[in-house]
Amino acid sequence: MSGARERLTDSLYGLGWGTVKKLPEPVAVRLGRTIADLTWKRRGKGVLRLESNYARVVPDAGPERLAELSRAGMRSYLRYWMESFRLPSWSAERIRAGFEAKDLHHLTDGIAAGRGVILALPHLANWDLAGAWLTTALETPFTTVAERLKPETLYDRFVAYREGLGMEVLPHSGGTAFGTLARRLRDGGVVCLVAERDLSASGVEVEFFGEATRMPAGPALLAQQTGALLLPVTLWYDASPVMKGRVHPPVEVPGSGDRTEKTSVMTQALADTFATGIADHPEDWHMLQRLWLADLDPGKGPA
Repeated sequence: MSGARERLTDSLYGLGWGTVKKLPEPVAVRLGRTIADLTWKRRGKGVLRLESNYARVVPDAGPERLAELSRAGMRSYLRYWMESFRLPSWSAERIRAGFEAKDLHHLTDGIAAGRGVILALPHLANWDLAGAWLTTALETPFTTVAERLKPETLYDRFVAYREGLGMEVLPHSGGTAFGTLARRLRDGGVVCLVAERDLSASGVEVEFFGEATRMPAGPALLAQQTGALLLPVTLWYDASPVMKGRVHPPVEVPGSGDRTEKTSVMTQALADTFATGIADHPEDWHMLQRLWLADLDPGKGPA
């Protein structure tokens, strides 16, 4: 990305956080939907990739159904952004009222036990809102990681935004994040990780909607190393202003096998739970990038 484009990107995000949060909520909702529909009509790379990914999730869908899904997906994606730009201005009451969690006892029991909790979730709906709800409604701080973005000023904006919502944010690069996360968990803390996309060499290969991809090993490794509870979480929108979510039963550490084998089994269990949530609400899965190995490397299988 050129320097001029980096500065433009940073300025646009700054405009979003500075301007959109001041709009009345109905105006922001309409603006997000308008931008989503215009973007969808342009049929750019992101929209086409979204449709390609949905074709894995809904294999029986024809072109018309995939187009409907991608339009709904872009509206969901822009709802995420409109909410995220406005979250810093939301009152504690508005945050508490903005999310409804099912089977929350898996999380609250884990916190009460003091053993540490890892929340692992895919790019569904608004994970930032779920995090703000955790720090506000449950008064539970947590630690997460963020990929370093370019320009650096944009990364700083995201860190400041999430820290303003009560999160501790660690840089993904640098090699120190894992140790810090492990210490937080041993102290009985909570760690939240978006965990369905890992294109690094250390990712664990799993089957996801019938094809191979890689997901991060971190959640499973942290659970093994610290004894923390590993809980998958899925999120979705409905027609109401309130986002919904579910805390799924814990992914257990297998009783046999070496660390690599245990990590593979646990990561596959996460993938299976993520797939269930995504299949139930595909339009809320914001995956506008290549994910499956067949798309990343034609030699891995059919594109």
